[in-house]
Amino acid sequence: MLEVIPIPAFADNYIWLLRPIHAKICAIVDPGDAQPVFDVLNKQALQLKTILITHHHYDHTGGIGKILTQYPVTVFGPKHDPVKNLTQTLSENDKIDLPELQLSFRILEIPGHTLGHIAYYGHGMLFCGDTLFAAGCGRLFEGTPAQMYTTLQKIAALPDDTQIYCGHEYTEHNLRFASLIEPANDDIAKRLTTTLKLRDQGLPTLPSTIGLEKLTNPFLRTDLPSVRQAAEKYANKTLSSPIEVFATIRRWKDVF
Repeated sequence: MLEVIPIPAFADNYIWLLRPIHAKICAIVDPGDAQPVFDVLNKQALQLKTILITHHHYDHTGGIGKILTQYPVTVFGPKHDPVKNLTQTLSENDKIDLPELQLSFRILEIPGHTLGHIAYYGHGMLFCGDTLFAAGCGRLFEGTPAQMYTTLQKIAALPDDTQIYCGHEYTEHNLRFASLIEPANDDIAKRLTTTLKLRDQGLPTLPSTIGLEKLTNPFLRTDLPSVRQAAEKYANKTLSSPIEVFATIRRWKDVF
């Protein structure tokens, strides 16, 4: 049995900690800040065994160097993203095995937010950094709309019960935008109600699932008439493909 613990960092980041329930060892994903990691390791008397990195942005990597001064562990990360302190680089369909932690992951290349962004997929879980968010997706800092659209379709093809562990607590804001795109979508309305209750209690809204994202995430619904019509109204022109719809609502979300 595996426990996944969210470690809040900065304003809205999550550093994910993975540990076997009956062991005092763990891995962490995307430590942008070292101190919150040290606090949890010390409080729970855990021994860090490895670090997993999804992409190069500082809020996901900034704590690596300091952590390594106390825990000189293996650091896995993307081959095609400029991340310092990696000890093993990864690309599409690579597999990593962490036998001490009873973990193994297949690597998916998911460009869009950054060109070299990767995700870790295994045990019914996807650690996808800043690519797919709950009810949203990452900004296109480096990739094109076509790249991100293709990436999201790749993720959407995973089993519906796949649990999604992304890098930020953006769910409420994303759902408010989704409500603007599809005001008649009852699934979005229900999810927003649930999200507000969780946030009022100071609780995370993650993980999500692929199935839930298909129902409520406009960036996975760009082939639907309701999303296309909203995008066309915003753009004031006809959009001929789901990629054009995606590009339009991504630009819209940038200024929402």
